[in-house]
Amino acid sequence: MTMPRASSLAVRPLARTDEDRWRQLFRGYRDFYLLQEDESVVSTTWGWLIAPAHECNALVAEADGQILGIAHYRAFPRPSTGTVGIWLDDLFTDPDARGRGVARALIERLTRIAGAEERSVVRWITANDNEQAQALYDQLAVRTNWVTYDAAPAAEQAWDGEQHHGAH
Repeated sequence: MTMPRASSLAVRPLARTDEDRWRQLFRGYRDFYLLQEDESVVSTTWGWLIAPAHECNALVAEADGQILGIAHYRAFPRPSTGTVGIWLDDLFTDPDARGRGVARALIERLTRIAGAEERSVVRWITANDNEQAQALYDQLAVRTNWVTYDAAPAAEQAWDGEQHHGAH
């Protein structure tokens, strides 16, 4: 497949008519991060993205009618600053289009959305071994010192709702 030049890139919101290509790219994203193949995850995510009331949103970057990249994002409250930011959950560029400005265009559009919506920050994470992406991100944003942790949910016994509101 011949990829269009970056100068012809346009970034726009995801549309229902993008489903087939979006699914290809999202599967590619999941493969890149070695996530288990699971079509129910792909379908659930698509449902979120096309539901107007859901908090998840998506942008696509396209050139000459070909979608080359996707970005999933959402607003997130920042209690420590009393502001709301934009969290970039997923960013993926077709491997044949890498290095052509696709990811840059998607991130730059998110920063414009953040400005228009008076958001305080656009934030995202990446794998520490994704050096190609980090080379771009270091040009577009400030690398932070924060370390991310994931904890598995514990099985909860019945509770009265007050357990989550105590002293911290």
